[in-house]
Amino acid sequence: DMLHAVPDAVRAKQTLFGRTGSVHAAAVFDSAGTVLLEREDIGRHNAVDKVVGRMLLDNELPADGRGLFVSGRASFEMVQKAWAGGFGTLIAVSAPSALAVATAKAANMLLIGFMREHTMNVYNLPGTP
Repeated sequence: DMLHAVPDAVRAKQTLFGRTGSVHAAAVFDSAGTVLLEREDIGRHNAVDKVVGRMLLDNELPADGRGLFVSGRASFEMVQKAWAGGFGTLIAVSAPSALAVATAKAANMLLIGFMREHTMNVYNLPGTP
């Protein structure tokens, strides 16, 4: 499955994580699961800001047809940033907060957590109540 390939593709680009094991990543991927942009930071929110900021500077927002991947938990703020950036999908390696799920529902955004090699939890599927 295309979505399951994203975490491994991001990990392959995480040079700082490879050296330190202590940073988070955020990445943009397309509908084929190709990672288009990846940034790392000690703070997971900062990694998201770096990705969205780069896209803004490159005049690539709104991010129609693209998804956002985060290497940690999906917080309300991350969903809010993805929504503001025009992303339709947010994938997190760990759990979303309850407020993140509620915000994804309001945004009609696909929200996936606990993304693993062969499993994932879908917390919001657009078009469902």
